[in-house]
Amino acid sequence: MELVKVDDKNKKVFLNFYRSQYLKHPLRRDSLSGMLKALLYGKSELCKSVDLEPLMVMENNKIIMICMLAFAERMPEYVQIGFFEAAELKMEAFQMFLNRAEAFAKIKNASKISASLNIHVNYGLGFLASSYDKVQSFGMAHNPEFYHEFFQKTDFSVIEMVSYKKDMRNLDSLLSNETSNRLKEKYTVRKSDFNNFKRDCKVYTDINNKSFNEHLFYYPRKKEEDYELFKDMKFLMNEENLLFVEKEGNPVGFMLWYPDFNQIMSSSETVGLKTVIKNKLFGNRIDTFKIVEMGVIPGERNKGAILALFDYCFKCIKDKYAFMESGWILSDNFKSRNFGIKWADCESKKYKAYIKELS
Repeated sequence: MELVKVDDKNKKVFLNFYRSQYLKHPLRRDSLSGMLKALLYGKSELCKSVDLEPLMVMENNKIIMICMLAFAERMPEYVQIGFFEAAELKMEAFQMFLNRAEAFAKIKNASKISASLNIHVNYGLGFLASSYDKVQSFGMAHNPEFYHEFFQKTDFSVIEMVSYKKDMRNLDSLLSNETSNRLKEKYTVRKSDFNNFKRDCKVYTDINNKSFNEHLFYYPRKKEEDYELFKDMKFLMNEENLLFVEKEGNPVGFMLWYPDFNQIMSSSETVGLKTVIKNKLFGNRIDTFKIVEMGVIPGERNKGAILALFDYCFKCIKDKYAFMESGWILSDNFKSRNFGIKWADCESKKYKAYIKELS
């Protein structure tokens, strides 16, 4: 068994192994290999501020495990074990990754190692921890149950997360007309403007950085990074998928939602042009939409901005989708969880992230 640092000679092999964990699997869909490729080949904006070290463990000339160690300058306390994939449960192989991660952390003066974070929370956090027999939803993780043993057996602490689901079919409205009208007197909700795409990407970045500066694993984003993220997604999105709530003409919050594109992807497909075409032709086959992310600046929380976003979103999706599913919510985020419990029918799936404190 050998730990191998990925270089120009074996980047393609590394990437193909990652894809092989998703392609042809009946329950999984490949939505992140495009980003991983951009990171491997230095084509992503993130490469300007993140030190990356892709690794793989080989046995008998066969890859059994991969990951990408990452150190983000804006989150200096962590070294990340990202894009982790394993063909089987081999603790000896995982220990090689862990040893290297600890050495990397020492070089960078980092005090913690994270697992399941893929560079930034905007690109993924959490290993699936329930519902392994259900199809992966767009933007969320799907992995074997044994992944958790790697971290539980090596003294990582666990971060619990949950998503929620709601049946929208018999729901005529979210809010009463009186409440809706009262919110409109205070807030204005607008769709993003694709003719001013860069401007709205910057608005999104600014609100994110103000809203989540105390959120676990979050570090400030640059407008160029979010523009890159949305530029790739723009061909699948409509303007209504990114909503902004404004007060007296000033943006104070946002909601990002989109259809569950995984429902029209085949198990042999990577997100790309084929997905865009299928969405144009067969988008009506998608029965679930996902509320991916919401943020409100601190001064406007608990004042109705979130309700205004939900009210507008409901008018966008009414009679188009049968179900709503949320993104992951940290279990100790009681305000968001209470909101989920109040507005959703049930918990959908559980996820886990991991942190290891270094002495």
